[in-house]
Amino acid sequence: MRIAIISDTHDHIGNLRVAVKYCNAYGVSMIIHCGDLISPFMLDELAKFSGAIHLIYGNNVGDQHIISQSCGTRFPSITHHGVLGAVEAGGRKLAFTHYPQMARGLAHQGLFDVVCCGHNHKHKVERVGATLMVNPGEMLGKDSQPGFCILECDSLNVERVDVGEPFGRDEL
Repeated sequence: MRIAIISDTHDHIGNLRVAVKYCNAYGVSMIIHCGDLISPFMLDELAKFSGAIHLIYGNNVGDQHIISQSCGTRFPSITHHGVLGAVEAGGRKLAFTHYPQMARGLAHQGLFDVVCCGHNHKHKVERVGATLMVNPGEMLGKDSQPGFCILECDSLNVERVDVGEPFGRDEL
């Protein structure tokens, strides 16, 4: 089973659109979004994915009431977990939060095979004890190359997929 791990889209609709198309084309079964989606209109883009979607809050809150109310009703394939999510998929236990510090604490507990996070916009994959910790980096492209990660559940291999272009500082 292949799972996409996405975070920090910050309303960048173009990069999210590319990621969803990639996921549909390359056999991804589930998307986990680690927060900072921001606006309700982003749910329309996420819902174009053909599989299950799991979403949590980040620290940048747009209209989170509409987002949480729309998940499961208007968008039945999207589950909103609040500030912390956990799922079993592909024979693995996965947890996801927005904050790396919380993710590290969860990983140290050893209850999950994989713990995912976002927030700092920095792509990083590491082992914390027996747990794989994944920060896919940002989809926005503000601080670095936008992209997301694909987790292969069988092998726990993680692949980074770049999308779009980072914002050029000298173009402002």
